[in-house]
Amino acid sequence: GDVAIVAYGSMVHPSLKAAERLATEGIETTVVNARFVKPLDAGLLLALARTKRLIVTVEEAYLAGGFGSAIIELLEENGLQDKVRVVRMGIPDTLVTHGDAKLLLAKYGLDTDGIYTRVKACVEQGRREGTLFSGIRVS
Repeated sequence: GDVAIVAYGSMVHPSLKAAERLATEGIETTVVNARFVKPLDAGLLLALARTKRLIVTVEEAYLAGGFGSAIIELLEENGLQDKVRVVRMGIPDTLVTHGDAKLLLAKYGLDTDGIYTRVKACVEQGRREGTLFSGIRVS
């Protein structure tokens, strides 16, 4: 498929579950367990950028200066920033209130439903724009 979800830590399991749901709709998604934020697995990430059209990063952390941002920097340093769309999922740069972890993750779209919904919306947008496909190339 054209889609990869790159997650680490507690975000791997909901990403795998989201990919299972996406597969039932014909959206084949590779899920990568990044295992750690630094150092980045540059070889793997650059290979994904060369073979996928959409990379979704999922982190239970602030987006600003985070894991997804580091991946975007890596792609830019290697001239691949225009080869693949990168969508970052995480916590926006805002004060996070305290509360039940499940509710907070759902609020920021960092649960299975949120990841599924975001990836599906990106794929549908890509299909409309002719930049993503699933099995059939759009010209």
